[in-house]
Amino acid sequence: MLPPLPPVDDIIAAALAEDFGVTPGRIRVAVDDLELLARDVTSAAVVPQTARFTGVVVAREDTVVCGLPVTARVFEMLSAAVGAPDDIDVLPLVIEGAHVSAGTPVLEVEGNARIVLAAERTALDFLMTFSGIAAEASRWQAAAGDRLRVHDTRKTLPGLRALSKYAVAVGGAHNHRAGLWDMVLVKDNHLAHAGSVSAAVAAAREAAPGLRVEIEADTLEQALDAARAGADVVMLDNFDDAALASAVRALREAGATCEIEASGGIRFERLAALAATGVDIVSSSAIALAPPVDFGLDETKT
Repeated sequence: MLPPLPPVDDIIAAALAEDFGVTPGRIRVAVDDLELLARDVTSAAVVPQTARFTGVVVAREDTVVCGLPVTARVFEMLSAAVGAPDDIDVLPLVIEGAHVSAGTPVLEVEGNARIVLAAERTALDFLMTFSGIAAEASRWQAAAGDRLRVHDTRKTLPGLRALSKYAVAVGGAHNHRAGLWDMVLVKDNHLAHAGSVSAAVAAAREAAPGLRVEIEADTLEQALDAARAGADVVMLDNFDDAALASAVRALREAGATCEIEASGGIRFERLAALAATGVDIVSSSAIALAPPVDFGLDETKT
């Protein structure tokens, strides 16, 4: 089941505006703005105004396809911005989240050639970026197995966190907190001000009742304190595999029912060993910062 797509129009408007060298407002207003298309100086010079384009977006690598609705919306928004909202037809050829091999057509686009070519780079950039994240999320979760959950972090490209986390979920991995507002995560700098682990948990419960509380622990003693204080999640930060296994045993023997997360220095090659330690969650920035995969738009009719 796919996660809900976050709002994308503001992000798309900013991305198109960057390529056209205008303000995002020029993209968000549906008018007959022929001067906007003229800013694509290459197409304006060599492509007739009435030329048509039919083509397919093709995966150049094996990947998990993610971002098809965003890609389609790029073409739709630019078409509307230049006063031709019905002049672009976009047809997905695979489902969102599909695992495809190199050479697979994933999207068909037809319409005014100047509009298609002007939107092409922005549309493909979204598809490349979020398919890369989804593919990496899928790879990590498959390696982690069914019991160990792979989570992303707040380390994402600025302004693209919601879409990046959407892509992680499309790839089959899991989302950590969305931001500062939806979960209490007490780290070492917070603990320095709170005074103690138990005081931090108590303060969090009072200030944010109903939210999950997680404590970052640098030592086993901190982890045990967090579990005794009633934290929902204990994060074992920068523990090696042997220390993680020992900490999990100690926490469970002490009767801890919290979830146990491993973070810091989490590499793909460690996933099998991490699963064997008994932790419930591993979190890493690597999946949401994965490199993009290559897609190309090939014209099929001239």
